[in-house]
Amino acid sequence: MSTPFYVSPEQLMKDKADYARKGIARGRAVVVLAYAGGIVFASENPSRALHKISEIYDRVAFAAVGKYNEFENLRVGGVRYADLRGYSYDRSDVTARGLANVYAQTLGTIFTTESKPYEVELVVAEVGATPAADQIYRLTYDGSVADEHGFVAMGGSAEQIGAKLGERWSEGLDLGAALRLAVEALGSDAAAEAAGGGPRAIGPEQLEVAILDRTRTRRTFRRLTGPVLAAALSAPTGG
Repeated sequence: MSTPFYVSPEQLMKDKADYARKGIARGRAVVVLAYAGGIVFASENPSRALHKISEIYDRVAFAAVGKYNEFENLRVGGVRYADLRGYSYDRSDVTARGLANVYAQTLGTIFTTESKPYEVELVVAEVGATPAADQIYRLTYDGSVADEHGFVAMGGSAEQIGAKLGERWSEGLDLGAALRLAVEALGSDAAAEAAGGGPRAIGPEQLEVAILDRTRTRRTFRRLTGPVLAAALSAPTGG
């Protein structure tokens, strides 16, 4: 009888992590950053059918990179969790922190028990009554959670894009300034670096953009498209 092939648990976890990271890196990046009036989400995504950025509940939104069918399953599960919790208790009991914990448990269980991990990375964000109350959580393929402050980049070329955001982001940006920074950062990816020039130009028609608008009383999520997005990108800087 032949001896079964043995792989140490450490090597198995490393192989799973490498596999997930490679899958995530192939996706186009998503940027999430806080501005004076809320939180903005932006991604280079010309598709009008397959969204990377979505509403979860009144003040909570979701962004993802990686395999669409996998993060779409997570999004749908998050909406069901939020609806059930809001109905059973109170709408204010649905929080980004609670949703991040649910996603962390799900991703961690899949990573440790399934043969193939999810090739996804997520951001769950909640807009507060004040900028100090905003919450942004980043979740990786293995269920790890990071509490981010101000901005986060994930997906392909996240390191270069995050460095650009770190150089330029500051508290109190207005929406126009935050959007222009997000688009410039998305254009500062590996492709632009390899070309040796400045950031790639990304037009409004190539972008998926949404915001959590602090001034709205209940449903704060709003997509920016067409002339509204073009106007916001060209608006004069006020912060």
